[in-house]
Amino acid sequence: MSREHRPLKDTDLPQQDRIEPITVRIPDACRMLGIRRSKLYELIAEGEIRTLKLGSATLVPVEGIRKLVARLKEG
Repeated sequence: MSREHRPLKDTDLPQQDRIEPITVRIPDACRMLGIRRSKLYELIAEGEIRTLKLGSATLVPVEGIRKLVARLKEG
């Protein structure tokens, strides 16, 4: 499996019809933050980012990612 960061998938929908996700899976959260999987799991263990489970899928709320980035900007 390649460790290079790939952009999130784009859609063919016009901009006004695109739906912004409210959760993303672990690989997408890593790409959004520009960090490795191990660092994301550290942040989760420290309570910096929370996750949700839906069946076997682990989902990261996008709002939590935004709040983390805002806290990092402040500090």
